[in-house]
Amino acid sequence: MRTRIGVAGIAGRMGRLLAEEIVAAGAVLAGGIDRPGAEVAGTTRFADIAALAAACDIVVDFTHASTVQPHAAALAAAGTAWVIGTTGLSDADEAAIAAASARIAVVQSPNYSPGVTLVLALAERMAAALPGDAYDAEIVEMHHRQKVDAPSGTALGLGRAVAKGRGVDLDAVRASGRDGHTGARKPGEIGFAALRGGQVVGEHTLLFAGATEHISITHRAFDRRAFATGAVRAALWAAGRPAGRYSMMDVLGMT
Repeated sequence: MRTRIGVAGIAGRMGRLLAEEIVAAGAVLAGGIDRPGAEVAGTTRFADIAALAAACDIVVDFTHASTVQPHAAALAAAGTAWVIGTTGLSDADEAAIAAASARIAVVQSPNYSPGVTLVLALAERMAAALPGDAYDAEIVEMHHRQKVDAPSGTALGLGRAVAKGRGVDLDAVRASGRDGHTGARKPGEIGFAALRGGQVVGEHTLLFAGATEHISITHRAFDRRAFATGAVRAALWAAGRPAGRYSMMDVLGMT
């Protein structure tokens, strides 16, 4: 029996690509939900997340942080797996995802591109080998002008990977949006710079700056389809998985 996949935010840019990729992957596009008046021709529109959850095996969700808690509750109640790519989440949102993962399979990633997943893995290993007292870590990201959260979820994911590699808490060493007379850079800081403009899909650079050398790794996304393809791959992987909280590294067999 083919996997039935629903899309939260199906009328958005990502939602439309997800719908195309679900069909291309040979799964069943069960339909989706979106804001009132937003329609996608040829797809089934459900009244709410509970109705969508009841009609499919997995929901792929690239919507808004404000939807995370109600979506977590509805999907857990229905026993429907969840692939979530929403970023800009609060501690309460993360707690809701954790609670849902006790009842359903949840795949959560700041970025579903396989390339970014590899960069995240490299970031942790590089940070472990390049200590903070000798190599300053800086993360620069750029996105389209419509993006509402900064730094991006992927940039924060890179920061968490660097912090994990160094055995520190990101919140304790994070430095964002430097402006004015900030004083000298503190040893061990992980810096973030967010750029916004045009229609850039996503660019992320992680830089380790030492006194005698700089090492950087950059990922550039030229088409959102890379994220949609990865998210559908995650959805198919999650089908039938036991309850738990997974990441794209699990999907790619890297854990």
